[in-house]
Amino acid sequence: MDILQSIIRVDLDQLPFLLITILIAFTVHEFSHAYFANKFGDPTARLLGRMTLNPAVHFDFFGILLLLVAGFGWARPVPVNRDNFSRPRLMGVIVSAAGPISNLLLGIIGALIYGVLAATGVLESISNDRVLEAVYLFFGTFIQWNFFLFLFNLIPLPPLDGYRIVEDIAPRSVRGKLQQFEQWAVFIFLLILFIPGLRTYTIDPLGHWASEMSRTFVQLFLRMFGS
Repeated sequence: MDILQSIIRVDLDQLPFLLITILIAFTVHEFSHAYFANKFGDPTARLLGRMTLNPAVHFDFFGILLLLVAGFGWARPVPVNRDNFSRPRLMGVIVSAAGPISNLLLGIIGALIYGVLAATGVLESISNDRVLEAVYLFFGTFIQWNFFLFLFNLIPLPPLDGYRIVEDIAPRSVRGKLQQFEQWAVFIFLLILFIPGLRTYTIDPLGHWASEMSRTFVQLFLRMFGS
């Protein structure tokens, strides 16, 4: 167990809850891309069977493994053909934003459910300490990781959704320069992830902001339901 813990960045006690959270978060994220792309006239993802909430369809083993080992990962990206949109740039922005926004909503829903359970006394009624600890761990992991994924995916570097949003919003002259920069931007993204000094000032603050968002929404719903 000590060897496994030295490899994986997540505490082993939290690992099952993280895996459940990631499967839900990644699945809803990719489904959201596929759903809005299909709604706007691009059936590519639907025809490939990607417009589904079946986690197995979106699962990428290496992406999940890397998330556990390196602290970041991915699901299988949903293919989108913007040429099928009647308004490619506007609809492209919506399709790209749908993924991160879905994680934001999942985080809020998680905080809402936690607030209801706490306010109605359901949590207090759990007499088994191990079960109660598991419930706390799950909600803490689910809420914070979805907020983190919301923030992380808005980073304006490829291959993240934030880059696609910037690309669609930018004027045509700027978009050409962005495409030339794209191949180098991927390396910049990897450097940010793997060099501790850069990560400290770029990725790590997202975890702090996600924690603050988690705390804010949980407290909001606790006050709302009178707990």
